[in-house]
Parts: sequence; C-alpha cells; structure tokens
Amino acid sequence: MAAKHSSVAAKLLDWYDAHRRDLPWRAKPGEAADPYRVWLSEVMLQQTTVATVTPRFRAWTARWPDFESLAQASDDDVMAAWAGLGYYARARNLVACAKAVVADHGGRFPATEAELRRLPGIGDYTAAAIAAIAFGEHATVVDANVERVVARLFRATTKANVREAAETITPPDRAGDFAQAMMDLGSAICTPRKPRCLLCPLRDDCAALAVGDQEAFPVKAAKAARPQRYGTIFWAQAGDAVMLVRRPPNGLLGGMRALPTGPWQETQPGIAEAPLTADWTMRKATVAHGFTHFNLQLALATARVERHALPVGGEWWPVDSLGEAGLPTVFAKAAAAIGEADA
Repeated sequence: MAAKHSSVAAKLLDWYDAHRRDLPWRAKPGEAADPYRVWLSEVMLQQTTVATVTPRFRAWTARWPDFESLAQASDDDVMAAWAGLGYYARARNLVACAKAVVADHGGRFPATEAELRRLPGIGDYTAAAIAAIAFGEHATVVDANVERVVARLFRATTKANVREAAETITPPDRAGDFAQAMMDLGSAICTPRKPRCLLCPLRDDCAALAVGDQEAFPVKAAKAARPQRYGTIFWAQAGDAVMLVRRPPNGLLGGMRALPTGPWQETQPGIAEAPLTADWTMRKATVAHGFTHFNLQLALATARVERHALPVGGEWWPVDSLGEAGLPTVFAKAAAAIGEADA
C-alpha cells in the first residue's frame, strides 16, 4: 500500500511538471515562492475563482507588494480594494495579520504550520498551504479541489476519511508542489461534473473510476434551505451626489461604505427605517443577493434631498464616481438598478 501511495505522488508530480498552471502568485520552476504572495492568493481564493482573483491580485500587489506596505494601508483603501470579493472580514484580517508580521516577526512570516496558525485570520487550511508551498514543510493541504481528487481516489465518504487519505499520499519532499498539483488536477481534469478521466495521470489508481461512480464523490451532505430576508435600500440624492453611510464595524459587511438600508428581516420593512425624512418613491425594481446563510431581497426607495439634510455619519459621494467608493456587491447592484431605471 505504501508503494502505491508513493506511486500516486510520483505520477502526479510528473504530470504537474509538464502541465502546471502559470499563475501570478505561483513561483516559476526553480524559483523560491514568495510567502506574502502565497498567503494573499490563498486568502483571496477562498470561495472565489482563479479568473476573478487574478486581476484583483495583480492590482493589489502593485499597490501593496509586501507586509510592510499593507501594514501601513488605511482601512478605507483596503476595503475599497477588496470590494466585490466577498467575506469582508478577510480583508480586515489581512491588515491585522500584516501588522502582526511586521511588529512581531520582523516583516517575515514564521515558517512552520503551528506558528502560522497563531496569526490573525490564518486557519488550519491556510497555515498548511503557506507552510507547504512557501516553506516546503511536510504539510497536508486539503481545499475543495484536493478533497474531490482524494475522495475519488479512495472512494472516501467523509471529510475525516479524505484528510486521512490525503496525509498518506503527501510526499515528504515537494509537499508544496504536490498540493498545487492536486489543485491543478482538480481544476483541469478531476472536475465536479464530467471529469476527464482518460487524461488523468492517476486513472489507474482511482477507486471511484474502477467502479464507475466517480461523479458520486465527494459525498455532499444535504444543504438546509437558506432563509429569505427582506430590506429596503435608500438612495438619497442631492444634486450630483448620493448619500453613503459607514456600516457598523462588527457584523456583516462591517466597516464598509454602503447605501443606507433598513433592517434585513423576514418581512418587507418598507420605508420606516429611512435615514432621513423625505418624499421617498418606491421603485418597481428589486435587488436579490445571496449571502452564506441567507438570501436577501431588497426594495429600492429614492428621494431628492438638500445637502444640509445629511445625517450624522453620512457622506456625499459623486454619483459619477460611485464605482470608486468600494461598495459591497449588494449595494453596487442596487446602484446599478437605480441607474438603469433612470436611464
């Protein structure tokens, strides 16, 4: 069995050497990986695709190329740069982590998985990925792609089984390349639907392919239906500017600039929670958005107001440059819907 597991690693690494993806955060063959870029890419790629992350990663690293520059960045700039990538606590944790690395580690990541886990925002997966890819530590990395590959290889039915199996095939050398090879294999060949098994370097070792039930793995637990919530977004315009507010620092989309909104609840709240007294008009258009734990449907209310009506905590932002405000996706959707209705 040990020989078989060693063979899996050898086959996969041979395939990776010939077919590895060229990604902006990935070191070229023979080059040392940059821990900062490895860390940033792993955080950005959580729940987000490579296609979406690639241009955002390039823009981010052009602006903040290392821990020192990111540690000095303002929260406003970081949150604006993160807008649209979701899970906004990750952006705050990036800054907190950069500050900790500069203050406590001389601007360099600690090199072990255990030490990395002590830093803000770095959990088990991210610590393992950085340790393996950036520092060559023998760490087992299991993301969604790796989980799918391993589940099919072993017909593993639980996350614990997948983890145990992944540990048995992770080689003592080139653990980082092995992890990235598994990710590339899952992305290009061992895909969720219609995997390209004839092209897979591990086809002779795959237990699921031998039985013919590879698309049944990984076994997914039934998802509970996400609850539906409702709210109202308020577009208060004075001349060529619209009112924005800062969301509370804690909670969903914390600290982000946003359009004012009432509570998000089980029934439509109407305009009872409007940010100021005005002649509000309810628009026919609505905006739908899905969060991790609930779906949201938002009604849109608009009003023309005077600039002196600005409440405490609000700010006027030019409508023509609203794209520079770093609005979270749900509020950008609302702004676009109002713009289309006015066109």
